[in-house]
Amino acid sequence: MTADHQPSVVRYERQGPVALVTMNRPDYRNAQNSAMTYALDRAFYRAADDSEVKAVVLAGAGEHFSAGHDIGTPERDAHLPFDRTAGLWWDHSDKTGVESRFARESEVYLGMCRRWRELPKPMIASVQGACVAGGLMLAWICDLIVASEDAFFADPVVRMGIPGVEYFAHPWVMPPRIAKEFLFTGERMSARRAYELGMVNRVVPGTELTARTHELASRVAEMPRMGLALAKRAVNQAEDLQGLHTGLDSVFGLHHLAHAHNAETAADSLGGMDIGAMKKAGR
Repeated sequence: MTADHQPSVVRYERQGPVALVTMNRPDYRNAQNSAMTYALDRAFYRAADDSEVKAVVLAGAGEHFSAGHDIGTPERDAHLPFDRTAGLWWDHSDKTGVESRFARESEVYLGMCRRWRELPKPMIASVQGACVAGGLMLAWICDLIVASEDAFFADPVVRMGIPGVEYFAHPWVMPPRIAKEFLFTGERMSARRAYELGMVNRVVPGTELTARTHELASRVAEMPRMGLALAKRAVNQAEDLQGLHTGLDSVFGLHHLAHAHNAETAADSLGGMDIGAMKKAGR
């Protein structure tokens, strides 16, 4: 096993033919700031570039996979510039309004997720605890999901007056009526329910999550690299023919319409819903 030794918001390890990429902000339930997003991007590139890696596992340190995008930790860095890698939109940090938000989210949310979905090696999400909002986006770009029995899934951003997270794969990962219920109520979906709907591949005891995920990744890694890449591309193309790619573009526009509406009519572009308000509303 090889590993990075410096503290990082993302850890990277290679375990034989499997790359283990771990989000590492457990004190904040692995809320995704820009630093984490770009660290994930580097880790996925590293896995793609390593000929010995046949499969990738994405996990979260601590009790939760990811509570979503960082909307209020002390290390929130949405205002800072970063070297853009997922698109050609301009730097958001010296812009205002929709010009800033649309440029940033085209890069770090929709752009990153689209590119990670196309990584030509199977990706497996290892999910425990919360997989909420932006956490869903990370799980959904993975090809397989293994969840612990305590895992739960939710997209509560309709409480902000927003139609759903930026990578709007809801009607493709679950039936449309279930997607509507998921969004309209903002309620948590259990791992068992997600399995019944086909959104999750396997549900395992929490104490076995790491081992069972690695077992599945190792089995996948026994297949030929090119065969895996082509099989993944074949299924992704089928999803795109069913409207996923154009659907993402369409709802991304609605997402930003909602932000702009909030900015004109409410306290801020999030409709005044900070972390505390979201937690209170979710009880």
